Amino acid sequence: MVDGIGTTTAQNTTAVKGKSQLGKDDFLKLMMAQMKYQDPMNPMDGTAFSAQLAQFSSLEQLTNINTSLTQSINANLMLAESVNNTMSATLIGKEVKLNNTTIQKNGQEAANIGYTLPGDAVSVKVSIYNEAGVLVKTFEDASTDKGDNKLSWDFTDNQGNTLPDGNYTFNVEADGANGNQMDVTHFLYGQISGVKFTTEGTKLLVNNSEYLLSDILEIVNPE
Repeated sequence: MVDGIGTTTAQNTTAVKGKSQLGKDDFLKLMMAQMKYQDPMNPMDGTAFSAQLAQFSSLEQLTNINTSLTQSINANLMLAESVNNTMSATLIGKEVKLNNTTIQKNGQEAANIGYTLPGDAVSVKVSIYNEAGVLVKTFEDASTDKGDNKLSWDFTDNQGNTLPDGNYTFNVEADGANGNQMDVTHFLYGQISGVKFTTEGTKLLVNNSEYLLSDILEIVNPE
């Protein structure tokens, strides 16, 4: 007796990843395939075919409109960027207020700190911290007047030691007559000495530090 040997053949199945969306070329191919393989004894209804042609025409028009809009948007973005770059160059020499509390020490001798009070305060304290969040400088006798107030920091700590280059942040606390803390607006100020065009956007050079064009709160006349 001869035993039969059973052979099993494993077939590898490859998954085909389909498109999540069909374009006008795919739609046309489907419609042509439908016509090619239709039953000659039962051809496609003329009304249905006309409806499919209308759908294809609408799809093509929408695709063309989308392409035109995309090109128009890209062109407008390039134009706006070019205009911004051209206008930003005219800011050189202007004094600005910056919506930023980060002080970048990069070899300069002092930093210009500002804050705005909604009314006269009883007391104001300005605290400056290093990158590790450690308090390095405190101004206890800062101006308490309503409106914009400015002070200059010479990059020394509370012991009079000169601090190294790096990033520092400041915070202003103001107490009102009723003992409650007041809402304080923080800003840096200085004169724009240069403009840089980077992949992150247009940057202004103020007090030897770089800030984004969007950081500008106000352009003021030098006193």
